[in-house]
Amino acid sequence: MTDTTWVDATAQAELVRSGQASPAELVDAAIERIERVDPRLDAVVRDRFDAARKEAAGELPDGPFRGVPMLLKDLGCHVAGERTDYGTSYLRDADVRWPTDSHLARQFRAAGFVALGRTNVPEFGTTITTEPAAHRPTRNPWNPAHSAGGSSGGSAAAVAAGMVPIAHASDGGGSIRIPSSECALVGLKPTRGRVSHGPEVGESWAGATTDGVVTRTVRDVAAVLDLIGVPMPGDPYVAPPLARPLAQELGVPVGRLRVGLLDVEPGEPSPDCRAAVDRAGQLLEDLGCAVEPATPDGMFDDQFMRSFGVTIAADVALELAEHERLLGRPVRDDELEHRNVVYRAMGQRLSSADYLAARARLGAWARRMAAFWTPEEQDGRGFDLLVTPTVGAPPPELGWFSAAGPEQEGRRVGSFMPYTAQFNVTGQPAVSLPLHWTADGLPVGVQLVAAFGREDLLVRVAAALEQAAPWADRRPQVSA
Repeated sequence: MTDTTWVDATAQAELVRSGQASPAELVDAAIERIERVDPRLDAVVRDRFDAARKEAAGELPDGPFRGVPMLLKDLGCHVAGERTDYGTSYLRDADVRWPTDSHLARQFRAAGFVALGRTNVPEFGTTITTEPAAHRPTRNPWNPAHSAGGSSGGSAAAVAAGMVPIAHASDGGGSIRIPSSECALVGLKPTRGRVSHGPEVGESWAGATTDGVVTRTVRDVAAVLDLIGVPMPGDPYVAPPLARPLAQELGVPVGRLRVGLLDVEPGEPSPDCRAAVDRAGQLLEDLGCAVEPATPDGMFDDQFMRSFGVTIAADVALELAEHERLLGRPVRDDELEHRNVVYRAMGQRLSSADYLAARARLGAWARRMAAFWTPEEQDGRGFDLLVTPTVGAPPPELGWFSAAGPEQEGRRVGSFMPYTAQFNVTGQPAVSLPLHWTADGLPVGVQLVAAFGREDLLVRVAAALEQAAPWADRRPQVSA
């Protein structure tokens, strides 16, 4: 069989369709890579190798990705009868099994994917580095002394190291895009409502969270979002329908787009992050876009982050109450990491009026932001895309966020993620692309943001940038 280490999911699926490989061979090869490489990265916290081998040898659904191995993030995407521990020690130790499949898990299975296990996450996904107390920290394949990002850090490290071609990820404030930036992957956060949270959940974090994948190629992102972007009856949000499948946007000319290059920073910009954005601007100009300095009104509004924090605190308190119901006992503060103790206490103190006031402030702020992408004839600024750094600096060393103590940890997190959470709250699609590396070989991503519902535009532009500045031939320090 062809060595599939660096073969993307689309090409692996073609190997199965053409008879050049069987699902069992793909699964066995991926398991071998995980067993060999993961001890150096700690990306996978729990395997299901026996079940995966049985599925691969059986009658898999005849979907477009039949037999292709993947990993599921250990947060959400429940599979009936299996564990999802949310990065917590108390669920890990209690061995809780979820009673139903999530809609997303069903879509992955119908597509033909074979899940090999669960990937490491920070507790509750409430920070941007994958260093949970419940497990060893996930290390960055480009330099194992550094963070792989979060909260989808385990998924990103596994894909970047070549263990699997694709992995489930989710994003409530940057958790697809940030680890994609730090591990040199493609990470697209879909429009709100494109991917259903059903049947158990309508919305979380005030509609800010969504699911997707991390991959090494734009075509994989496009093809998978076409398959998982299927609404469920009763969803509180449904994204605008796309004109055609995203996979058909590959190779479509970009055209004369109006692109805003972020020109206002919340602090001292990293030279590498600024260089990454400037290079992206030049590549877009070369593709025929009209590029100019611009920043949406309200992008760095302090009121936004305070109000968003209120919604996160309320959701953490609610989630913990649900876990207590499953466990049949209270979850003690000493079973939680400090930030989640703080979030729970804050959430429990909130009144309904406090919560609704925060939602109202976020709604008004989102309307200000939306004007950037609104056509000029409708009193907007008329931009097609915004380009920003994905993160505030190159991947930090493991332990950096918590090294200054609990009181400073939040400030360090905030300084590192000034660009991503805004678009969870507005619900807009955004993608991180690996377009820059530091002098010492650490990746730095660039974020492109389109108007609500315009994943088609992001895929079209991302594919053109992938062709103009290819990243597929780069390999990290630790890889299969």
